[in-house]
Amino acid sequence: MPYYYGYYFDPTYFLVIVGAVICLLASARVKTTFNRYDRVRSMSGMTGAQAAEKILRSAGIYDVSVQHISGSLTDHYDPRSKVLRLSDSTYASNSVAAVGVAAHECGHAIQHQQSYAPLAIRSAIVPVANFGSTIAWPLILIGLFFTSSTGSLLINLGILCFSLAVLFQLVTLPVEFNASRRAVRILGQTGILGEEELRGTRKVLGAAALTYVASAASAILQLLRLVLLFGGRDRDD
Repeated sequence: MPYYYGYYFDPTYFLVIVGAVICLLASARVKTTFNRYDRVRSMSGMTGAQAAEKILRSAGIYDVSVQHISGSLTDHYDPRSKVLRLSDSTYASNSVAAVGVAAHECGHAIQHQQSYAPLAIRSAIVPVANFGSTIAWPLILIGLFFTSSTGSLLINLGILCFSLAVLFQLVTLPVEFNASRRAVRILGQTGILGEEELRGTRKVLGAAALTYVASAASAILQLLRLVLLFGGRDRDD
């Protein structure tokens, strides 16, 4: 490996940079798109919270509460407590963007009610994925201090643990795409948004979906980097 200006040059840093750029572009896209349609008021005049309540009731869901949470675009559905939390930018806003985001989170609640398989799988691997992402780098770093089989074993365990976090990112994709499709369909069926407004909602939810694709791509690139850096350690020892 070459050295530049006295520092070790690691070409795999390029993968990290690519992943970071992808995530930044996706984040900028969702913020720009949301802000654009956040200025478009829905003809129904319903706020995100009101739309969420109507969607849940129309789906026969009465045990999920809608609550306010601080922040911008921090909206999420908590399947454990059956609470749909809407952010400052969504809860009291009657914009097309806010209603679309609220409907998307309702999509997750409906997935939960109908035992949607990918959601169940994602929920099941959350503890394992969180543990894997936490312990992966410590295992790899400790493994670097050992030689031969012990170090290789620790590093390979670290890579395996990190791959669990990557698996979580991949399983998240069908969950999020499905929730968005449900949201658009329900908004149209209930008449909360008109056809022209639904076009804006599709753009907002499409941009949001790209952030999950970007996160998955970034995680895959990081995993590839780990494999390239340490995958041949057994052969080198």
